[in-house]
Amino acid sequence: MSSYLFKRITTMLITIIGVSILVFMIIHLIPGNPVNHILGDYATEESIQELESRLGLDRPITIQYVSYMANAIQGDLGTSFITGYTVVEEIMNRIPVTAQLAFYSILFGSFLGIGIGVLAAVKKNTIYDQLAMTLALIGISAPGFWIALFLILLFSYQLSIFPISGYSGFYSLILPSITLGLGTAGSIARMTRSSMLDVIKQDYIRTARAKGAGAYRLIFQHCLQNAVIPVITLIGMQFGYLMAGAVVTETVYALPGLGSLIVSAISTRDIPTVQGLLLFMGSIIILVNFVVDLLYTKLDPRIQYE
Repeated sequence: MSSYLFKRITTMLITIIGVSILVFMIIHLIPGNPVNHILGDYATEESIQELESRLGLDRPITIQYVSYMANAIQGDLGTSFITGYTVVEEIMNRIPVTAQLAFYSILFGSFLGIGIGVLAAVKKNTIYDQLAMTLALIGISAPGFWIALFLILLFSYQLSIFPISGYSGFYSLILPSITLGLGTAGSIARMTRSSMLDVIKQDYIRTARAKGAGAYRLIFQHCLQNAVIPVITLIGMQFGYLMAGAVVTETVYALPGLGSLIVSAISTRDIPTVQGLLLFMGSIIILVNFVVDLLYTKLDPRIQYE
């Protein structure tokens, strides 16, 4: 197990370094000078050069990258060009909303998706199966902004049940969580159905049925427990993506999370904030996948890492 952890941690670090290089290069290949955006259209050449020198943008890109990573290792992701706050402060201020949104979305999506997937597998080739997979396909295919606008129109504008936008606690996260959870539920439902159908064909399931195992025990103890591992992988990946920032949903609902922060940073050419956010998001996804791998041994003792 220790050798496996060492290999995985080493791989994680190499991957994060690769992500940082890719992010750094892409950001600096975007046309336009952020200094011009900061100083405005009437800035003099002298003021532009002075600010570039102060921000370190006049140095070679390799030197900029080495300096950035040296500071990042110490927990310093730079300072926002626009707000003057450190990027770490910006992330810490915004992450509670995104974390709550990701948690509620994955919770809703997991329960709905697993329930639909189990129903579709048990009722294979029936009207229930066809209806469940149709709903799953709609959840996957429907654009997030369309679902968000539909929910706002129905539950906020016409029924006046939920707030239209903004953040004021759990109540204001219900519609955004449903918006994200529906897409997540569709993917989980399809994976659950596929995995359940594979398990149902196994000999030990036929043996349990022959011994008189009840329907509830057969489905949830024998089938679902053994079919859940690929589903957990998908849930972990989905949670990582949600934690990395649901850009469209947070923008539509005007939520002060990481997604809306990165949209604002990109529009203002706030390079340190964009770099820090993308590096943070990539690290979150990598870390979540690592944690999911470790959970495998708890879910299935037959899996051993060496």
